[in-house]
Amino acid sequence: MDFEGQRSGEEVIFVFRRHIVTAWKGFVFMLVMIGLGYLPIIMWSGMNEMYFVWAGMGVIGLFGFLKSLILWHFSYYMITNQRLRQLRQKGFFTKTVVDLDLDKIQSSSFGVHGVFATMFNYGTILVQTGAGDLILSAVSKPETVYNELEDAVHNARKGSNE
Repeated sequence: MDFEGQRSGEEVIFVFRRHIVTAWKGFVFMLVMIGLGYLPIIMWSGMNEMYFVWAGMGVIGLFGFLKSLILWHFSYYMITNQRLRQLRQKGFFTKTVVDLDLDKIQSSSFGVHGVFATMFNYGTILVQTGAGDLILSAVSKPETVYNELEDAVHNARKGSNE
């Protein structure tokens, strides 16, 4: 897999993203819009035009839900043989990228907190460096990602010592 900004000799090891449940706000927005759209039908029960209001509110809700899914899809993390890269899509026209060289990682840990996180298998990975911490929140399958990250860091250190 090739990506923009790829360095010479850099290979992608693992790509992962936040758990899909992080898109819950869009789903709730859609349900609220459908519910609010139903109010005019109740209030003016004899007017068939109110079904168009309900459908319009449902379409607006659907667009809100699709927006949250699109932002979730285009926000991901990537582990290469040289670095950890975080790409976050915060809006349709706003993207941030954080790169962290693997040899700068001092330690990492993961945690799964709560019933909901345990049921859906997501958690937080904490990556510690001399410059500060990078928190990867709501990561799907955190133990698998943690193990992949630890293996990549180990291999990067082994490669730099040779």
